[in-house]
Formats: sequence, structure tokens, C-alpha cells
Amino acid sequence: MTDIIDGAALLNEVEAFHRRFNVFPTEAAYVAVTLWDAHAHLLDCFDSTPRIAFLSPEPGSGKSRALDVIETLVPRAMAAVDASAAALFRSVSGMDSGRPTILFDEIDTVFGPKAGENEQLRGFINAGHTRGRETYRCVGDGANQQVQGFPSYCALAVAGLGNLPDTIMTRSVIIRMRRRARNEKVEAFRIRIHVPEGNAIRDRLAKWAETTQERIAGAFPEMPDGVTDRPADVWEPLIAVADAVGGDWPRRAREACVALVTASKANDKGSIGIRLLTDLRDHVMSGIDRLPTVAVLDRLNALDDAPWADLNGKPLDNRRLSRMLSEYVTADGDPIAPRNIKTGGSVLKGYYAADLHDAWQRYCPPVPENPLPPLPGTENTV
Repeated sequence: MTDIIDGAALLNEVEAFHRRFNVFPTEAAYVAVTLWDAHAHLLDCFDSTPRIAFLSPEPGSGKSRALDVIETLVPRAMAAVDASAAALFRSVSGMDSGRPTILFDEIDTVFGPKAGENEQLRGFINAGHTRGRETYRCVGDGANQQVQGFPSYCALAVAGLGNLPDTIMTRSVIIRMRRRARNEKVEAFRIRIHVPEGNAIRDRLAKWAETTQERIAGAFPEMPDGVTDRPADVWEPLIAVADAVGGDWPRRAREACVALVTASKANDKGSIGIRLLTDLRDHVMSGIDRLPTVAVLDRLNALDDAPWADLNGKPLDNRRLSRMLSEYVTADGDPIAPRNIKTGGSVLKGYYAADLHDAWQRYCPPVPENPLPPLPGTENTV
């Protein structure tokens, strides 16, 4: 008779193991990482697998140590500091040896400002978020090339400086790491001692997963209020694990979900287009119904904590502004474009709030409860 493993107690043990070596920024982070470790043993029970990303503005914030500890706890861990996209395709598609859990440290060297786009790797990471999704490549030489699909679905954790491409960020649980304060102490991580300890917990996680997978595979957990769409896809596997183990974990999982989803929204400026729309709504055209292009640009480029004064070394100009806004449409379905504005006896090209309103409603975050006052000179209609 197989011994019944207490899932809640086991996750408590996983969390305690992390706490010995990691100082995470919030209690929610410990919950999320613990649930992520467990979900990696149950991938075929879910429609998607969240990426977990340890990010920080400076080195020495404990990101790599977090991956070290995770490596001991997940199935078939594969460290991939400098792995190519092709190597990862073949590692995941080689299912005879089991699907790996990929741990990608120094991800900023792949997607940072000096690293180029790395579209193949980005495509692999994004495709691997969803079960059944394949990445297609041409294989063979010359005229003998054939299109081959490579399975991409796998658990993946990353660590790096700064941020990641938006498409990866939205598929991830984001842990914003920071340097330990002087009063925050951890144990030194000793490979010869602590890797076997973590592996012993890993093996018990694997046994627990075998006894639980049928129940989890049919579960569609209730998500916290307000967590929908992509955030719900990211968190559903983690909350399903929490519900399966019971105890205090269902409550803690949902509280962590709300906390980290809220934090990600606060840090998320959206795409550069959404940032432009939001700045136009909240700062440039607040309280007015039209504004000449020259005034729009002056006010955008004067905003603090905004990218407009330095876009690849140049301030935003009327041509790029027009091109960016033309990607969105008015309520009538026409591309947003500058129109004539009569002012001071002359006619200038500019933008109307009515043309932007539909895009504001569809793409921008809710209006802040305490919006900033309009910039000087924008209080009245031109």
C-alpha cells in the first residue's frame, strides 16, 4: 500500500527549504514559488504553464540563488545560461528522456538592450507556455529541407536584470528581487549538502504528483475576483495545486495571486502604444477636446518619467506620433489621424479627444482615482 503524502505539509516543507536560502520581497513570492515548484511535476494536468521570472535592477539580489534552490526541487532540471533556441527545441522534443524544466539565468544577456531581439528564443518561450503548441523550423540541407514541428511545452524559470519582452512578461509570475538588508540572514547554499536535501523533497513531490494528477487534471479552480484573461491563465495551475493540497494553501494562493497580479499591473506600462494613449489621456489632453500636434509633442516631451524625449536618441516627432496613433482606430473604425484645428485665425493639424476616446476605453488602464492635474496651458479647449 502506497503511503499517503500530506500535500499541504509537503508544500510547507518546500517553502521552508526556500526560506533557508532565499529572501524574497514578499510573502506572496514564497507562496508563488512553492506552488510553481509543485506544478512543474504536473504539467500534463494543465492547459498552460506559467513562466516564473526573478528580475532585479541590480546584480547581487539573490536571483541566481533562487534558481539554484528551484533546480533541486523540480523534475529533470536543465540549466540554460547560454543555450541556443535550437538546443532548447531539441531538449524539449526529446521526450524519451523526459520533459526538462528549463532554468535560464542571466536572461538579460538574451533580451537586454545590447542583445538584439532573439526572436527564435522568444518564440520558443512563448509557444512553450501552452500545452500542445509546437514551434516549426526547417530541417535538412538544401532542397531536402522539410518543415518539422518541435514540441515546446515545458516549465521554465528565468532570472535577470531589468525586464523581459512584453509577450514573456504577460505569461509570467514576476518576482521583483532586491538585495538583502543587513538584518536579513540566510544559510550559505552548499552544493554537496543541500542539493541532496532538495532532491529528497523533489522525489516526494514526484510521488505526491502521481497520486494527485487525476484529481488536478479535471480541476478548474475559482479565480479571485478581478483576475481574468492572461493573468488567470498564468495563475490557474498554481491555484489548482493549492486547492489539491488543502490546508491553508487555497487562501494563501489566492491572496498571493491578487498581490502579485496587482503589483504586475502597477509596474506594467503596457506597450509603447498603450503608454502613448495613456499619457495623452491622463496628462496631455485631460479636460480638453482638441490640441494642435505641436502642442501635443511639446507636452509629451516635457513629461517626467516618460520615454518621449528620448526614443532611440531622438525626441518624438510628428511623423512618428502620426504613425503610432494610426495603428489604433476611432469609434467609426478609421485610423486615428491628425485633423484641422482652427486656432487664432489660422488652421493647424492636431488631434481630437473624440477620435481617441474609443482607443482609450479599449486599451488604457482605468483612470487613476487621483489623477494628476493637467499640464500648464492644457486646462482649456484650444
